[in-house]
Amino acid sequence: MKHPDILERFLSYVRIDTQSSDASESFPSTAKQKDLAVKLKPELEALGLQDVQVTSWGYVLATLPSNQKGPVPTIALIAHLDTSPDVSGANVEPRLHGNYQGQDLVISESDGVVLKVSENPYLKEQVGKTIITASGKTLLGADNKAGIAEIMDALTYLVEHPEAPRPNIRVVFTPDEETGRGVEHITVAEIGADCGYTVDGEKPGEIEDETFCADSLEVTVTGINVHPGMAKNKLVNAVKVAARIIEKLPKDALSPETTEKREGYVHPHQFSGNVETAAIKFLIRDFTAQGLKRSEKKIAGIVKRVTAQFPGARSEIKVTESYRNMKVVLDKHPEVLAKAEKAVAMAGLTPRRASIRGGTDGARLCFMGLPTPNLFTGGFNFHSKQEWIALEDMRKASEVIVHLMKLWATE
Repeated sequence: MKHPDILERFLSYVRIDTQSSDASESFPSTAKQKDLAVKLKPELEALGLQDVQVTSWGYVLATLPSNQKGPVPTIALIAHLDTSPDVSGANVEPRLHGNYQGQDLVISESDGVVLKVSENPYLKEQVGKTIITASGKTLLGADNKAGIAEIMDALTYLVEHPEAPRPNIRVVFTPDEETGRGVEHITVAEIGADCGYTVDGEKPGEIEDETFCADSLEVTVTGINVHPGMAKNKLVNAVKVAARIIEKLPKDALSPETTEKREGYVHPHQFSGNVETAAIKFLIRDFTAQGLKRSEKKIAGIVKRVTAQFPGARSEIKVTESYRNMKVVLDKHPEVLAKAEKAVAMAGLTPRRASIRGGTDGARLCFMGLPTPNLFTGGFNFHSKQEWIALEDMRKASEVIVHLMKLWATE
């Protein structure tokens, strides 16, 4: 039986709309994520994997048993089904730009979407490769369908080459990673592995062992609603109070657009309301839990001072923990990272540890008891219409997974 190659798999996956939703309280947050899950189930079965299932929560689970005689560990390979709520994932039209020659790449002239080399310096290293983008109207979905395709391709190689050593492998495809809820309805016992690797990173060779710490913070402002024709000295407009709170945030620091590297930020990303009630949702990010608390204290101070300027207004703050920096856990499991670095080198790449200005399912899994660093996919500009990936880098990611499985089976 001939199995699809990595390109065929990837192109079929990105055409399925799996955009998740921050506004939904269901799980998965969007039912359409299961459309990809039910496609993957027969593909895994066709490869001969065992215990293949799509759970009621939308997780795809499967097992590829070891081909070794002695005892070996069980390693989880993890990627997520959903794409970002920020940009549409509907009707994705993937486009292949073959034999790329280092120029600015016009994705859509009519929509003004251009991949500029000045803004994407890694493009300079892609000469001769096949660059994959969307059409300029949607994101591509390499985050994280590239990871799924790379895992599927590595599994295909291992099945077709039974002489290639492998440990017990658990495949885990999760919904709602982008909403921060990806492992909300699965346990480490269900995964059944000794360690895991998410395949959800960017630049080839990178192994991400550190994430932001993350909290969500919601400010709810309550005003006093009075008919505007009779409102003098009575009406207190919650929208204006909330707007003043946003206005008082730092202008030149502590925001995504003014920070980089190891700097944290405060990001008001949703605003809703009316005269009587208004709400602001913030993402709080920092590489340390102490940094999170400093930012949350700063917002609380702003909210208190602004609310006091509007007699009769009330405000409440709710903080919800999202995830913590996985480096705290991974530093206790050096062999998990060392094998990843060795596998990257075996694929002819230079291994480099990196930090994520974001998070992965692995961040929460680490604190649930499953050490899980993040491997590269080769994708760039995630969550945008300028998202792109090189086919050859996807193949390298698959090769790294194969080498990594060999190391876990033989060392």
